[in-house]
This record gives sequence, C-alpha cells and structure tokens, in this order.
Amino acid sequence: MTLLHPPLALLLDVDGPLASPVTRRVSPGIITSLIELVRQGIPVVFNTGRSDDFIAEQLMTPMLAAGLPQGSTVHAICEKGAVWFSFTPDGPGPIHVDKALAMPKAYGDDIRNLVTRSYADFMFFDETKRAMVSVEQHVEVESGAYLAQQAKFDADALALLAKHDLGATRLEHRAPGSAGSIDYRVDPSIISTDIESVRLGKDLGASRAVELLAAQGIVPQAWRTVGDSRTDYAMADWLHHQDHVVKHVDVRPAEGVPSKPYPVKTAADLQLGDDVVNDFAGAAFLQFWLDGLAR
Repeated sequence: MTLLHPPLALLLDVDGPLASPVTRRVSPGIITSLIELVRQGIPVVFNTGRSDDFIAEQLMTPMLAAGLPQGSTVHAICEKGAVWFSFTPDGPGPIHVDKALAMPKAYGDDIRNLVTRSYADFMFFDETKRAMVSVEQHVEVESGAYLAQQAKFDADALALLAKHDLGATRLEHRAPGSAGSIDYRVDPSIISTDIESVRLGKDLGASRAVELLAAQGIVPQAWRTVGDSRTDYAMADWLHHQDHVVKHVDVRPAEGVPSKPYPVKTAADLQLGDDVVNDFAGAAFLQFWLDGLAR
C-alpha cells in the first residue's frame, strides 16, 4: 500500500464547532468548507458524542447533496467512540457498534420512563443512541431553565445507577457499586446529559480515527483537533502522547484554556472578537485552513 501524507487531518467535535448549540444545525457555509477541504485532500473525521443518526442528518446528507468528491471517504466516530461509520459519494457504509461499551438496556428503559414522568417539559430521551443513554434540552426551552432541571435529573440518574448496582461518577462525585468498581459516568454538557461507560471519550475517538485513516494508507503530517469543552482536549492529549504533531482549537474558551504541551488556538488567534464562539469560530478556522492550503 502506498502511504499518503496529507499536511493536515481534521478531527472535529460536532456540537459547538460545527452544529449550533442553539439550533443544533450545521450551516451551509460550514458544509461548503468541509467539502472543499476534502476536495483538497484533507482527511475529515467527526469525533462526537452524537448518534450516527444525527451525523447522517446534519452532516452526511448535506455533504452528499453538495457533491462529495469522487474517491473520498469521510469517517464519523459517534457516541464518544462506541459507534462509527464511514461515507463516500455512494452513501454510508456499515455502522459498527462496540457492544461491550453499551449501557444496560434496563437502565436505559428506566431513564426513558423518568424523563416521561418528570422532565418531559424540559428535555427528551434520545432514541437514536446505540450505546450511550442521553437526554437533551428541547430547543424551545430557555437555557437557564434547562440547566436548573438538569441538576435534578443528573441526581435522579445517579440514584437509578445505584439502584441497578452500577458504580458511577459525575464530575467530582464518585459512587462505586457493590463490587467496588466505577464503570459508568454521568456527563453533563450545556444542552444534554450523557450516561456512558467510563471507557468512552474523545481519546477513544482519536484512537479510532488514526486506525481508520491508517487502514486507507493515510498518515497525516499533522492533526488539528477542534472542540468546545474541556473534555474535547482529550483528542489532542491522546494524539500528542502518541507522538503525533497536533494543535487544538477551543471554540468556547470561556472555561479557561488549560496549559498543554501542544499549541492551543482560539478565535483571538485569528484576530476575532470574544463574541466569535461555537460554530462561528469553527467556520472561521475551516476557512483559515482552506486559505493556508491556497498559499
């Protein structure tokens, strides 16, 4: 196999950098930039907590409609590494699920019932997840109202984990099961809560991304990872520890930019204001990389 060494590969979180946290949709401009990057030979890999259904609707379908270049493949790593698939101009390939990383079905059923009974005005149960158990804020619900309910929901989710004797953690809270282990995590974000195996994460997604590209004979000269939260730094952490050249882009640096052994970029590095965040910052960086390829 002849190896290809593109100058960059992109490993992209979806919520925030690509999909608006307000509308949950990806703008046509971002789709256009992604298509052009693929046309220029830049590998594009999505690394997200979202389901394959969401990626198919918000990214794959519009990219195919816009004209994904012949001979190209885009990889999507979903549910923080538990699910993955690839698509070409001919459409999607098979969906792979690591069943060993899936939440117990009985627990998912209890969470669905909990949402229906107590939280349906604020959030919905995500029926598209194959391994994780997730709830998400209704788009029409005001953020402050959702976050107040989220704290209550997360406490109920932890109580249900204990009922099922599933050891779990949420932020600094740790509650081992009867065997003394902690195998699951309650992971809140600004629009959702994921309940998942502790083995899932953006670092697992990065590992899968490298494997998927290597199977195509692609070994990038450098990586650019993009995220909107502290947990997204795990992509760049893993790549750096595996001796890949990497820079990370934080499109929502209000939480503070941690000290890292690799460069971290924000919209300020593009001479953009503090108000340029999330998908607006993501769009600006996609254009910045395109401009660099043209030089």
